[in-house]
Amino acid sequence: MIDWSGYLGLILKGALVTVELTLMGCALALVMAFIAGLGRLSRHFAFRALATAYIEFFRGTSIFVQLFWAYFVLPLFGFELTPLQAGVLALGLNVGAYGAEVVRGAVLSIGRAQYEACVALNLTRYQCMRHIILPQAFLVMLPTFCNNAIELLKATAVVSLISLSDMTFEAQVVRAQTGNTLVPFGTILILYFLMALAISRFVRMLEKRLARGLDGVRV
Repeated sequence: MIDWSGYLGLILKGALVTVELTLMGCALALVMAFIAGLGRLSRHFAFRALATAYIEFFRGTSIFVQLFWAYFVLPLFGFELTPLQAGVLALGLNVGAYGAEVVRGAVLSIGRAQYEACVALNLTRYQCMRHIILPQAFLVMLPTFCNNAIELLKATAVVSLISLSDMTFEAQVVRAQTGNTLVPFGTILILYFLMALAISRFVRMLEKRLARGLDGVRV
């Protein structure tokens, strides 16, 4: 008989690493999404070109290769990263590239009348974006941001390739030590589902909260 308590403890310990990766990766992805997404809408060619290059590069290359570059190649140029830092960097930059197009599309979806109202009120471009456009556009972004966050959660499994002890890595360790596949991988299957469900519920609550007072915007 196998004493599963210790092995399940290992997986739960790995689950905390997965949560940490997801939270920090989502934070970086959100920042990059807004920088690159608004950069695509900039009046300056240099900003648009840089934003486009970032988006196309990270959407067009494999997350596995990006992770290996962050962990194995960057140290050759003097940037030494821990496995956690490399994982957050690769995940955040990758998902942020997809999120940038969400930001751009949401801002463009706001009706022209809103921009004309800003002109009528003599608002600067920054004031218009900050107080009028982005509050409405953010509500449009949220459902897709939710999907991106869940995709990032599932993508955290790739960090096991650089020996970061997330729950997928720990499940592999348990499988190697016990010879049992069903219990460790069944456990992380349930954990991934519960985490994804928590993200979905949180974003849905946020949608409802932000929709209050925004007449004409449907959630």
